[in-house]
Amino acid sequence: MTGAVRPRYDDRTALIVVDVQNDFADPDGSLSVAGGAGAIPFINDEIADAVSAAARVVYTQDWHPATTPHFAKDGGVWPVHCVGDTWGAELHPDLDVLPDAPRIRKGTAGEDGYSAFTVRDPETGEESPTGLADLLREQQVDRVVIIGLATDYCVKSTALDAVGERLETTVLADGVRPVNLAAGDGARAVAEMVLAGVAVR
Repeated sequence: MTGAVRPRYDDRTALIVVDVQNDFADPDGSLSVAGGAGAIPFINDEIADAVSAAARVVYTQDWHPATTPHFAKDGGVWPVHCVGDTWGAELHPDLDVLPDAPRIRKGTAGEDGYSAFTVRDPETGEESPTGLADLLREQQVDRVVIIGLATDYCVKSTALDAVGERLETTVLADGVRPVNLAAGDGARAVAEMVLAGVAVR
């Protein structure tokens, strides 16, 4: 129908739930994001809406080894976080997790795992795919909706890569929270995403 507005979710849409893990979402997490747990009820509502519309749901997780140049103790910038098979790496218990939904685990070989689509060697800068782009192509997805943590790092990187994959890309502001390592990082991330063609709702 001419002029019809496409609903937020349909069978060619994927909802990407980014890194809603204990180390980010729980106040006791090693890299806790202010207000992270407060976004979870909204995120759960979006998961339910996506499921009801036959959209795909994908969860992402940082999943680092105990030693990686990503961590400050090994020469990087971040405190130790989301080490694979620890409490901090697990998805937050309040998050609705669909048992059959795919999980994309990032940084498993010590890479920087900001984007759900690519990981980057922290020493050489070389990027390699996570397999998410191929998965979405196989499922004939042409649009993604992104929520999770954190706005200024993994959400932003995922959204920019999604645009690079020629996917119609939306970030839902009520379902994200920034780290704000420097004051205003979250707002700058939103501006960067919008400039790249991401719809921030």
